[in-house]
Amino acid sequence: MTAVLLHVEAEAAIAEVLSEAFRDYPVMRHVIGDEPDYDARLRRLVGFFVARRLRQGGPGFGVIEGGDVVAAAVLTRPVEPEMPPEVADLRDELWAELGEPARRRYDGYAAATRAFFDERPHHHLNMIGVRDAHRGRGLARPILTAMRELAARDPGSAGVSLTTEVPANVRLYEHFGYTVTAHVQIAPGFESWGMFLPTR
Repeated sequence: MTAVLLHVEAEAAIAEVLSEAFRDYPVMRHVIGDEPDYDARLRRLVGFFVARRLRQGGPGFGVIEGGDVVAAAVLTRPVEPEMPPEVADLRDELWAELGEPARRRYDGYAAATRAFFDERPHHHLNMIGVRDAHRGRGLARPILTAMRELAARDPGSAGVSLTTEVPANVRLYEHFGYTVTAHVQIAPGFESWGMFLPTR
């Protein structure tokens, strides 16, 4: 099984995978809150995250079976261009829909994790996920391998960083060579770990 590069044309497919994979993820639950239309808000939030990364030049990776994306990830490049107006419009529409309390919760999370990594330019893994029906098959492995190789080929990248809010994921990423660089409790029962994989 190999991972392939995905670009803007795969935006909707990637968002579908990650919306399913992140349905009960702590960050999403924290930001969205206990809303009756939680699933619709989740798709909106994840859709923006994916659109922002891809439309600002960040690569996506995916595993494709039968023509469908069944596992996917999006990354930030070591040097990201300024947010284009179309993405800024999407951002403003998102927070107008989700509301100011949700935006404040997200900004608090972002502020708490922003200082996790040093200033060396590097790739950042924003989201990675596998469709529910395909879990347990090791489909994250080819994506993580492809990301490591991408960073290793880039002389302007020191490696790959990520954050995770699930303790079991810390052990998973350690298995792939990542080490914990920071840990913070953001709210009661909600904590985050910063992890880094150097490639040079």
